[in-house]
Amino acid sequence: MPEGPSIFLVRESLTPFIGKKITAVHGNSRIEIKRMKNQTIRDIRTWGKHLLLCFDHFTLRIHFLMFGTYLINERKSTPLRLSLVLKKGEINFYTVSLRILEEPLEELYDFSADVLSASWSPRKAAAKLKSIPDAYVCDALLDQKIFSGVGNIIKNEVLFRIRLHPQSRVGKLPRPLKSKLIKEARDYSLDFLKWKRDFVLKKHWLVYNKKICPRDGSPVQRVHLGVTKRRSFFCETCQILYC
Repeated sequence: MPEGPSIFLVRESLTPFIGKKITAVHGNSRIEIKRMKNQTIRDIRTWGKHLLLCFDHFTLRIHFLMFGTYLINERKSTPLRLSLVLKKGEINFYTVSLRILEEPLEELYDFSADVLSASWSPRKAAAKLKSIPDAYVCDALLDQKIFSGVGNIIKNEVLFRIRLHPQSRVGKLPRPLKSKLIKEARDYSLDFLKWKRDFVLKKHWLVYNKKICPRDGSPVQRVHLGVTKRRSFFCETCQILYC
């Protein structure tokens, strides 16, 4: 599943289409995609893993699920979920989830929870963490209401950076460590964005998909943890458990 920084880069690649009118719409989606014909793309925004195409009176929300992709001015043999044809160019989406949003986005989304947003609020993240003291930190980091845009790669790398075991309970963390967790969720997301833009992301992975801890040489554990049951990569030697 693409993480927040990857969706942020999708938005960047689509910005030339802002202000352009859609002349034709195709695809196998069951939603009312024809509604976008003759509409002008007024803005393109993101909230975590959601790509938001904004029109005059509604927004198209695009979620890339586990294997969603898109192409600009190209097509492939995979069934086309949505094609937006403009006077100069087209945008094609594959294996994505689509939904039309009628309400203003500020009524639907808390942009202060988006780790890449200019509105990101560490203070609000801290308050939300305080309300879930029994949660594992591996689950808390993947909670999109707290850390919108954080996915499994970011989760694992953040916990490794701050030497925190994924099964630590949120309420057991010392205050400085909790602040560090919040700070690193944003800092690593910004690093992820830079490395992804430069096509060097995997070169910077320290624990994700690794077998040996680069700090102490211990075996890296690979376990499905928490209520999310997502894979956690961690070192039992240098990542401390607070329980």
